[in-house]
Amino acid sequence: MAIDATHDPALTSWVASAQAAGADFPIQNLPFGRFRRAGSAEPWRIGVAIGDQVLDLAAAARAGGWSAEVAALLVPLAAGDLNAFMAQGPAPRRALRSALQAALRTGSARQAALAPCLVAQAEVEFSLPCSVHDYTDFYTSVHHATAVGRLFRPDNPLLPNYKWVPIGYHGRASSLVVSGTPIRRPNGQFRLPGAPEGSAPDFGPCRRLDYELELGAYVGRANALGEPVSIGQADEHLFGLGLLNDWSARDLQAWEYQPLGPFLSKNFGSVLSPWIVTMEALEPFRVPFTRPEGDPQPLPYLDSAENRAGGALDIQLQVRIQTAQMRAAGEPAVALMQSNFRDSYWTLAQLIAHHTVNGCNLNPGDLLGSGTLSGPQPGQGGSLLELTGGGKQPITLPNGETRTFVQDGDSIELHAWCEREGVVRIGFGACVGAILPAP
Repeated sequence: MAIDATHDPALTSWVASAQAAGADFPIQNLPFGRFRRAGSAEPWRIGVAIGDQVLDLAAAARAGGWSAEVAALLVPLAAGDLNAFMAQGPAPRRALRSALQAALRTGSARQAALAPCLVAQAEVEFSLPCSVHDYTDFYTSVHHATAVGRLFRPDNPLLPNYKWVPIGYHGRASSLVVSGTPIRRPNGQFRLPGAPEGSAPDFGPCRRLDYELELGAYVGRANALGEPVSIGQADEHLFGLGLLNDWSARDLQAWEYQPLGPFLSKNFGSVLSPWIVTMEALEPFRVPFTRPEGDPQPLPYLDSAENRAGGALDIQLQVRIQTAQMRAAGEPAVALMQSNFRDSYWTLAQLIAHHTVNGCNLNPGDLLGSGTLSGPQPGQGGSLLELTGGGKQPITLPNGETRTFVQDGDSIELHAWCEREGVVRIGFGACVGAILPAP
């Protein structure tokens, strides 16, 4: 991949809102989502975000005027099947990106034909952007791993395998939901602090409900069973990124996770943002991947000159909270923390290479969660578990409310954006989830 004419900061769109200050979706972005008009029975179709609008690719396909190649690429998208488009790999994706950008740029002869194909984002509803049949959650932040480990193993917070292998577990794809979907507080087993050893666990609503700030990487091109993807090929198998809130029941998790890892503490609902920002849009924000001095370098199958030169991504990440009391008072969500994906201990290419090194086959639309993305500084924890020291140090919000863990009625927002000198800022849109009482 490389920076090309589609990243030109001088490019503007005839969709005026694409040039708004701080806009997530300028013409240099063009992320994909699956939508229909809110409250309608219209068929789901794929669109691309531009400013505060969605370009309906079904309507755009009917408008005609495309080359034969581009018209063919629009067929599955008009039918709402992003997976079929993802499966074609990066070359067709780049071709469509270039064609859409040419059609949406200021002065385009396609403006009159495509203007009626725009739908305001405020007037649509979203589904998951693609069908996710498999979901793996990784543990890429060494800062999160260390902070959480320190809560349970003060003398040995980081397990000995962490700096050698990208750790992950298989998640539950069926409980992935799109931004805006409320999540019910889960019921389950847990052991109360101070309970006598050997006593029966308690059962009831989770008392230590937490969010986890993550990115979700979507697989594009598949690999066959038994055929690993080398790290040099891994980027060609990635389609793009979205935001992921991997809600976690910390008390259920502490009781159940040994010896096989997370189970009911993680599969009651995970929220994905509606847009997938493509790897092409992210290309200008690649940065070198480095390890701290004295840390082991990755094994050869996880290492390459290209990955060292630009395997990491400079993506700013932020969590905001709006409590029920704030909502009733008309107060906006407030920031709890901010971190950066570039501080991850493993790159996306390394996740693909490791996931497939044993011959595991990944398919179009498969989701790879980054794990909680915490930063190295105090206050950069990607979960309340870290920010409150395991619930021992409550956070005081601007309105005077305090939080150790998420309460019923709280709404959590994840946000992400990329910006650097000489490049147009792009964003991911919001990933929002509110908590309902346990059933």
